[in-house]
Amino acid sequence: MQANDVRVLKGAAIPTAVVGAVVIGAAALLAGGAGVLGAVIGLATVAVFFTVGLVAVSYASRVSPAVMMVAAVTTYAVKVLVIMALLKTFESATAFEPAAFGWSAIVCTVVWTAGEMRGFVKTKMLYVDPGSPGSRAG
Repeated sequence: MQANDVRVLKGAAIPTAVVGAVVIGAAALLAGGAGVLGAVIGLATVAVFFTVGLVAVSYASRVSPAVMMVAAVTTYAVKVLVIMALLKTFESATAFEPAAFGWSAIVCTVVWTAGEMRGFVKTKMLYVDPGSPGSRAG
């Protein structure tokens, strides 16, 4: 991963961990141990899915912008579909509180996405390759 990608990852992971801890605390107060387990599973699911997606897009960006876009759209679609499937599958779980899992996954997804967007906006990246034939540089 490039340094910019690591900064984006940190910018998304740290706020998600903080908000995830708050959600876990709320789940503990509202649903006890089963709520904590559900919230932890939701936080872990989001953290793993979105980290894998960011790593895949980072790797694809080294190949070409077109491959990066395909990787970004594909990983996003897969993440959304799998998280929706998990929410549906776990709606009647008894080992943990499904509502805590659902709320944790939703809140952590929103925070992660906002953190990624903020990280990409703050990252100073060239939009044009200065060495390309059509550029005026050099």
